[in-house]
Amino acid sequence: MSEGPRGVQSIEVGGQLLQALARAGRPLPLKELALAAAMPAAKAHPYLVSFMRLGLVAQESEGGRYGLGPMAMELGLISLQQHDPVRLASQQLEGLAQASGCTVALAVWGNQGPTVVRVAEAPSPLHVSLRHGTVLNLAQTATGQVMAAARPRAEVDTLWRAQGGSGLAQWHAQLARVAAAGHALSDEGLLPGVAALAVPGLDAQGLAQWALVAVAPRAQLKTASATQALLVLLTQAATAVRRQLGWA
Repeated sequence: MSEGPRGVQSIEVGGQLLQALARAGRPLPLKELALAAAMPAAKAHPYLVSFMRLGLVAQESEGGRYGLGPMAMELGLISLQQHDPVRLASQQLEGLAQASGCTVALAVWGNQGPTVVRVAEAPSPLHVSLRHGTVLNLAQTATGQVMAAARPRAEVDTLWRAQGGSGLAQWHAQLARVAAAGHALSDEGLLPGVAALAVPGLDAQGLAQWALVAVAPRAQLKTASATQALLVLLTQAATAVRRQLGWA
């Protein structure tokens, strides 16, 4: 039975130190770093010396803590350039549409609020006004609510007022509920007889940069179990994209 391509074990072992530093998110003393990588400090030190020569690790001072170095930062920046959130999230749409039986769209946060940039039609097309470039209402749509709940309040309130919003305290209470739930469900926010469920794509600072929304006939989401099953699919897809971007 094949075990896959042959690798270099010493690189994989040393990579545990880099993984430990990435998980920690801060410089660590040698003993603490070695413990996090599940290896003796005497074993970890030679790896760290080599990583420092490559610029993957930097030491704060002689005998000081170890952190990620300039080469690690450069690799991270290049990776971010190669992993565009819109491209990665767009790759999820067709699979979601087929698995859920819903029309699924990707929206990003624009100057006027959530804006649809990609749409994957359901196996049985749903005739709803969800086209590229559509700007979604903040208060009335699931996408608007779920993105507004994870954006700076001043920015959101300005757009909300521009869209004719009233009742600021109620609006803030709604955003708090959506933020706590991690998703939003709107009934007939886009069209009579149509429901929508949306989850946010949060960046490393917890801001919603994009969102995935599934749109279906109201009857398709009339039970809690159906809504929960759809929520699981959307959440898994959003989490997969965030992991590819290094945000999860």
